[in-house]
Amino acid sequence: MLETAHADHVFYRSPRKSYPTAVRAEGIMIYDQKGKAYMDGSGGAVVVSIGHGVKQIQQAMLNQASRIAFAHGSQFTSEAAVELARKIVAISPPGLDRVYFLSGGSEAVETAVKMARQYQVDRGMPSKYKVISRWTSYHGNTLGALALSGHTGRRKYHLPLMQHTPHIAPAYCYRCPFGLQPAACMLECADDLEKTILYEGPDSVSAFMAEPVVGATAGALVPRDGYFQRIREICDRYDVLLIVDEVMTGVGRTGKNFAVDHWGVVPDMLVGSKGLASGYTPIYCVATKEAVHTAIKDGNGVFVHGHTYSQNPLSCSIASAVLDHIREHDLVKRCAAMGAYLLKRLQALYRHPIVGDVRGLGLMAGVEFVKNRKTKEPFDPKIKLNALVGSRAFDKGLITYPGGGGADGVRGDHILLAPPFIISEEQIDRLVGILDDAIAEVSAEITR
Repeated sequence: MLETAHADHVFYRSPRKSYPTAVRAEGIMIYDQKGKAYMDGSGGAVVVSIGHGVKQIQQAMLNQASRIAFAHGSQFTSEAAVELARKIVAISPPGLDRVYFLSGGSEAVETAVKMARQYQVDRGMPSKYKVISRWTSYHGNTLGALALSGHTGRRKYHLPLMQHTPHIAPAYCYRCPFGLQPAACMLECADDLEKTILYEGPDSVSAFMAEPVVGATAGALVPRDGYFQRIREICDRYDVLLIVDEVMTGVGRTGKNFAVDHWGVVPDMLVGSKGLASGYTPIYCVATKEAVHTAIKDGNGVFVHGHTYSQNPLSCSIASAVLDHIREHDLVKRCAAMGAYLLKRLQALYRHPIVGDVRGLGLMAGVEFVKNRKTKEPFDPKIKLNALVGSRAFDKGLITYPGGGGADGVRGDHILLAPPFIISEEQIDRLVGILDDAIAEVSAEITR
C-alpha cells in the first residue's frame, strides 16, 4: 500500500503527491486498495469509452496472446493489423483509406507531421514544411507535438528545445479572440488561417493541424458550424494538408464516429485515438488519404519513420475487439444520447457564480470557472482553482480532468468530463451532484 509520496521507486508525474493504489475496475467505477470507489467521470484522460472490465476484450487479449503477441512491422504484417485497419477505414470519413499504427498520441501527431513532410517532398514540393496549428490547443508532450501545441504553461520549460511553429487564433466562442458576439461572427478565427498562410508564404506551408473539439487546454471547445468547412476550403485553396487531431474525440466520444463527421468535413489525415482501445492497450493511428500513401510509395518508396511497437498484433487485436463491442452495443448512439443528458444536467452548475461556461459535444463536456462572470475575468493561476475543484471531487469519489491556461495560456480554469459511454442517467445525476458539492465547497473557501 502507498500511504505517502516517495514510498516506492516510481517516478510519478507529481512527486509531491500521494496516490491511492488502483486495484480493480468495473463498468464506470475504479476501486483503490482501501476499497474506496471512484466514478470515472473523465474516462481517465478521456480514454475509457466502453467501460472497465469488459470480458469480451479480456478474451480477445488471451486469444491473440496464445497465437502471437509481437511481430515487428518492418518484417511482418498480421491478420490483426489488416483487420483493424479495415474496421478503422469503414468508420472513418470517406477517402481515408490507409492506416498507420502507433503506440501513443504524441507519437501519432509527430508521425502525421513527418508523413506530411515526406508527402510534400516525394511529390516534388520540398519547400513545403511548415505546420500551422492553433493557440489554446494540445497535441502532445514530445518536443515536436509540444511545439504545435498552443499552451504557454505547458511549453515554457521546453521552449529553448523546440522549433518555432506558426499558430493562429482558436475557435473559442466564450472568449472570442476578435471580441465578437455569435450574431456578429463571420468566422474570423477560420479566416486567420488564410492570413497566416499568406504571411508565411503558401509555398512553405505543408499542413494545418487542429483538434475538432479542444480537450485538455480549454475543456471541450466546440467550434461554430461552418468553421471546419471554411478551414477545409482554405486548405484546398493553398494546397495545404488538413490534419485533424482526434486523439480525444475519435471513435465515438462526441456522438459521431469522429468529431469532424458533425460538419461533414473530410481531412487529409486523421490522428486517433485514445478511445480506439478504450484503455485496454496503448494503440493509436494515423488514417490518411490514398494520395498521401501513393506519393510516398511512388517517391522514396519507404516511409522513413517507425516505432518498435507500432502495428503489434496484440494491440491490434484488442482494438479490433473494442470496435466490435462499440458496434454491437450501439455505443456511439448511446454516447450522443447520454451526452445530451449530461449537458442538460450540467446547466444546474450555473447556480455557482464562479461557473462561467458549460459546453460540450457528446460525452465530452467542459465547465469553465471565472472570478467574475460578467467580465469573464479568470482566477489568479496561483490559486490553482481547477486543481482544487478536481481534488475535492476526487475526495468525494469522482474522477475529473482538471486543466488551466485556457484564457491566455497561463490563466483560466476548467474541468473536463468524459465518462464511459455506458454511463446511465442515474449515474450522470450522481456525477453532477458530486461536482456541484465540490464547486460549492471550494467556492465558499476561496471567497471567504
